[in-house]
Amino acid sequence: MRHFPRLLAHPLTSGKSFFLFGPRGTGKTTWLRKNVPDALYINLLQSEFYNPLVAEPSQLRRLIPAEDFSRWVVIDEVQRIPQVLHEVHHLIESRGLRFILTGSSARTLRRRGVNLLAGRARTYQMHPLTAPELGRAFDLEDALRFGHLPARFSDPDPAQYLKDYVQTYLREEVLQEGLTRNIGHFSRFLETASLSQGQVLNISTVAREAQVARGVAERYFSILEDLLLAVRLPVFARSAKRQLIAQSKFYFFDVGVFRTLRPQGPLDSAGNIDGPALETLVLQELLATNHYSRFEYAPHFWRTRGGLEIDFVLYGPHGLVAIEVKRARQLHSKDTRALREFQKDYPGSKALIFYGGDSPLYFDGIQALPLDQALRNLGELL
Repeated sequence: MRHFPRLLAHPLTSGKSFFLFGPRGTGKTTWLRKNVPDALYINLLQSEFYNPLVAEPSQLRRLIPAEDFSRWVVIDEVQRIPQVLHEVHHLIESRGLRFILTGSSARTLRRRGVNLLAGRARTYQMHPLTAPELGRAFDLEDALRFGHLPARFSDPDPAQYLKDYVQTYLREEVLQEGLTRNIGHFSRFLETASLSQGQVLNISTVAREAQVARGVAERYFSILEDLLLAVRLPVFARSAKRQLIAQSKFYFFDVGVFRTLRPQGPLDSAGNIDGPALETLVLQELLATNHYSRFEYAPHFWRTRGGLEIDFVLYGPHGLVAIEVKRARQLHSKDTRALREFQKDYPGSKALIFYGGDSPLYFDGIQALPLDQALRNLGELL
């Protein structure tokens, strides 16, 4: 398997226990094997660990040699046995052990009533690979087709890898975790939800087209968010000076997963898929950069009832950033209208356009950058 240097380096520097969350396939275990190769690994996907611990979580104490007080202990997929966290808490307090706990998400554990070690362990997240992590291997067109899950770069057939990923994780694993009992309904929902990618979300419409009750569709969206498989962006409405829409926009976490889920046929135009795919790639890069660099931006979008829209708005301690994403190779003054109006409402905000051309452009305080250049340098831009 090809290995790429990851930007997530700081969790180990403190020497304290931490959670590492992220969807399966984002490279959590690979990163750990590389950075803490001498750790004691307990993988709850393996029956040799799962069976005794699910029956008696206190068995964890017997799996860790008494003399290994300075050694990292990794528990993979900890959400499979949330009760084991009580034992982890006890071992941190009584023996001073250091744990790395991986799983799908903190929300999944909290929904099960689990206390995340009462603040004794920090939380971090692993994202799909980013353009800076890929370096020379980053290719915009390739990324828009297959996304950035690490394993697909080593697979001779990335399209088939993504189909297998969708089948074995997004469907079967969700069923095995007991998050839904009807895999047929959930599978149909996933395809229907993909049609809402990058769109203002109408849950009633999704429910009707997926042939499920509205409450079921809402629960399915919550499952995707809990497992970090999707995100809903709220409208940026702080100190709003215009009438704004109220609904959120929806995105799956990786463009390759989105394209694999999205049903395609002769009536689907390239623009119907390429536009949401490009927005998805930019969003996943923004979320990863924001997290790894600890910028603490809250992601939003902006859309007025009059039809003005900005794809992404980041608000946080470092300021306010508005970003438009355009596939076109050429820009015109009309392409900057929403950003100009946004800057009128929020003087001092930074306005950026990522577009398909080759050269940086400037429009009265609005900077336009080629997509490839922008994604490789997000850390400096934000």
